[in-house]
Amino acid sequence: MTQTDRRQWLPQFCMLPTLFAVMVVAELVALILVLAPEHAMATLPSRLGVTSVYVQWLALLNAVVLCSLRVPLSRLSAPVGVAIAWLSTTIITALASWLIHMMDVQLGLNLTVPSGDGAHFVFVNVVISALIAAALLRYLFVIEQWRERVRAASKAQVDALQARIRPHFLFNSMNTIASLIRTRPVDAERAVEDLSDLFRAALGAGDTMGTLGEELDLVDEYLRIEQWRLGSRLRVERDLDHVPRDLPLPRLLLQPLIENAVYHGIARLPNGGTITITGRHLPGRVELVIGNPCLAETAPTRNGHALDDIRARIGYHFGNDGEISVEPSSDRFTVTVRLPDKVRDENPRR
Repeated sequence: MTQTDRRQWLPQFCMLPTLFAVMVVAELVALILVLAPEHAMATLPSRLGVTSVYVQWLALLNAVVLCSLRVPLSRLSAPVGVAIAWLSTTIITALASWLIHMMDVQLGLNLTVPSGDGAHFVFVNVVISALIAAALLRYLFVIEQWRERVRAASKAQVDALQARIRPHFLFNSMNTIASLIRTRPVDAERAVEDLSDLFRAALGAGDTMGTLGEELDLVDEYLRIEQWRLGSRLRVERDLDHVPRDLPLPRLLLQPLIENAVYHGIARLPNGGTITITGRHLPGRVELVIGNPCLAETAPTRNGHALDDIRARIGYHFGNDGEISVEPSSDRFTVTVRLPDKVRDENPRR
């Protein structure tokens, strides 16, 4: 997501969900207008029909204009953008109301007001539109401020994740490389490349999206480093043939889970164990399961900062469409990550 995207506080008015919401609000306004006490209930259906057509047309016209102004307004500060958007809706409502009234007078349909009351008709419409637009744009502005705080918190979590590569892992990796240099120089060179890729990914993760394939490649590089250190104690079983490798995925989403599996599970067992990594492509979602054996006394309680960070990042990027669940047992720890197979538009979320 680019910086311009982050600053776009207006929703996508041209998208169907937003248009539907606008139409619902417009219909509520039309209903309130026709329920005014000075009108007779007998004429309610006809007045509701005419008013609904007019209000819906006016609302959609404003929505189209705000949709076209979304990118230019995003280059301005939010308060200035709100003021310009509000002024635009007010001017559009005034011009459209005057146009409709003049057409009604010329055609003699008597759908609005008599010819002498045109100014009053325009004034009432402008006041109603201005009040509704002010409330709506204020709401959108407050929501954008809240989203900025969420984005800042998410970025802080990613920054913490980048700085949280455990020193013991770096020291152990360097010791492993040093031990390989004389006896297995080719493996030592490969270990240096894997370690370099791992740190490059960690330092460059930011708030950008990668792919599931890139994340799985990073997991393989991490496991190769740990396998050179732990030897036969670390065994890995993979079943990932059916997952879409091009699935957009936040960077460093799975690697910390694998690191937890090694650090809290395999490394603490005298005989090591097997980490299982499986994936399924289900209708509308992708499910990834990571399991590892662990000591009985640590299985029920291992739910640390890595899981909390990943849970928050999944919620930020995917909303309610993604989740992470933990299934500890007496001697095994299983983490399941469920993600949508299509990434939603982040801006209009919430």
